[in-house]
Amino acid sequence: MNVDSMSLQRTVRICGAAAAFALLAALSGCATTQAAKVELPHGHCAYLAPDICSELTPGPVGGASLRYIAPNVNWSQYTKVMISPVTVWGSVKREVSAADAQYLANYLYQALVQQIGAKFQLVDEPGPGVMKLQTALTNAEAAVPVLRTVSMLIPQARVLATLKYVATGSYPFVGSAQGEGEVTDSVTGQVLVAAIDRRIGGGSLQTAAQWQLGDAQNVMDNWAALLATRLADLHAGKPVPAPS
Repeated sequence: MNVDSMSLQRTVRICGAAAAFALLAALSGCATTQAAKVELPHGHCAYLAPDICSELTPGPVGGASLRYIAPNVNWSQYTKVMISPVTVWGSVKREVSAADAQYLANYLYQALVQQIGAKFQLVDEPGPGVMKLQTALTNAEAAVPVLRTVSMLIPQARVLATLKYVATGSYPFVGSAQGEGEVTDSVTGQVLVAAIDRRIGGGSLQTAAQWQLGDAQNVMDNWAALLATRLADLHAGKPVPAPS
């Protein structure tokens, strides 16, 4: 074997190892959910009022896709939160039944109660210093359980799934959820915060064998934790994250 051939083989081995390492690093950093483009089939919000919908702007990395934060708000006065039951609006995909959609709405409500209740006092009636949270599930999509498991756990299928993610920004057979919500002053009705967000299942191996609504549940857990943190930060006077 001549020197050129040996050099070529060594280069191929090095490049192959580097590519495999890069792929492994990418897979190890996969999240349970990932941001996705908001779908507005009719060009307007399904739940939020038109005047608020028109004020939405891109959110920060890791935050809601679109958001509105009222200016000149004395956030320190708000120490309590009233959480309304989550409603179901819009459409669902892949045969997510009305019962499953309501199940997800109830799941989101409980997640909000748990996360926000850890940072604010929860109340049942409006009053001074009380924020009112209203949210709506406007779309949901079930994962395809068996195919999702295959695409995540079988090495060859995992490679194809990763290639699809690189090409499209989405893994195959994942579920998703999209929601809208607003936080208002419970006395005056002023909209303090509003947002629309859509997230889909990520490529984390820990989500491979979950049931068909697991991706949507993970999205809702993300929403609840994010909203609780954002409201606590606003109450504490921390700077609002810059848009992406």
